Amino acid sequence: MNDSFYTSDAFDPSWYSHPDINLFLPLPSTVSFDELRMRIDMLSKDPYEIVDFGLRPSITGDDSSKNRNAFYSVKYFNEEIRKVSYYKPNEGQKNIVIITNVEKMRKEVANGFLKLLEEPGENLMFILTTDNPNVLLPTILSRCQIVHCPPLSHTEIENGLVNLDGLPQGEASYLARIAGGNYAMTRFYDTATLKTNRQAVIQFLRYSYVNDAVQITRTAASWQTDLNLEGQASVLNMLEMFIRDLMVYMQTGEADSLINADQADVISKFCASLKDARLDSMLHQVAFARKIIYQNVSPKLIFTVLANRFTALMRGYDTVIPFDEPWHHLPAYTALDAS
Repeated sequence: MNDSFYTSDAFDPSWYSHPDINLFLPLPSTVSFDELRMRIDMLSKDPYEIVDFGLRPSITGDDSSKNRNAFYSVKYFNEEIRKVSYYKPNEGQKNIVIITNVEKMRKEVANGFLKLLEEPGENLMFILTTDNPNVLLPTILSRCQIVHCPPLSHTEIENGLVNLDGLPQGEASYLARIAGGNYAMTRFYDTATLKTNRQAVIQFLRYSYVNDAVQITRTAASWQTDLNLEGQASVLNMLEMFIRDLMVYMQTGEADSLINADQADVISKFCASLKDARLDSMLHQVAFARKIIYQNVSPKLIFTVLANRFTALMRGYDTVIPFDEPWHHLPAYTALDAS
C-alpha cells in the first residue's frame, strides 16, 4: 500500500490558494460564506475531512440541524460555476473546475452544465465527483472520461484509524468492517453510539421476523428523525455486517470469524430460527437501500420496505410485493402508525 495514506505531511494543500483551481460543493439554501470557507479550509489541511453538508450538517458539534439538503441551484451555477468556467489560466496550463457530488445538480442546472461541456472554454478542465454516476444525465456521462475509485480495504482503513487517528486495534478493526470502504466516514463514528445502534439493528431484525408493524414503523421513523445521512448509512452497514455474520456462522458454526463476535450467542439463536432464510437476497436488499439512501428517498420508506421484504426472506419466501413497486408497502403501515 502507498505509505502516503498514513502521512498527512505527504498531502500538498497548495491547490487551496492556487488561482487556477476552483472547488465547488453542493450548498444548502442558507449558508454563510464563513461556514463554506471553514469547510474548504478543513479539506485543504486534511483530504479525508467530511465537508459535505448532507453528511455533516454541522462542523461545530451543534446538532440543531440533523439534515441539510444541499444542491446546486440555478443561481449558484450561473453566478459562480459558469463564471469561473470562462477564466483563463493564470499560473498553470489549465483552468481547473472541481464540482463535487455533481449528482446534486437540479435538472435545469444539469442541462445548463451540459452546454458548458459541449462548448468548453479554451484550456478548461472539469473534474466531477459522484457516488452515483447512474443518476447523471447520459449526455453528461458520455462527455466525460470515467475514472473509478474503488473503496478502501478493511486493512487500509484499520491501519489508517490506528496510525493516523490513534484508535486501539480492536476498535479500529470493528469500525473498518462497518465502514463500507469509506475511511473518512469512519473517523466520525462514535463507538458507543454505534453499539447502541447495533442493538437497534438486532431489534429491527426481530421486528421484521415477526412482522411487528407498529415497532417497524416506529423504528424507521426514529432513524429518519434522529440520525443524519451518515448515521442512516451506518445502520445499513451494520445490517449488512450482521447478515454476513449469520451466513458465516451458518456455514462454520464458529464465532472466531464473526465481525460481531461479542454477539455470538445472539447470532446463534438467529441462525437456529432462520434455517431457510435467503440471506443473499437480504444482502441484495440492503445494498439497494444503501444506494437510494443518498438519492433523497424517504429513510422511513426505505427502512419500512426493507423490514417487509425481510419478513418474507427470513422465512425463505418470495417477497409479496414486487421489487419495483415498493410504495405498496406504505398505506397500511401509515394507518397503523397514526393509530
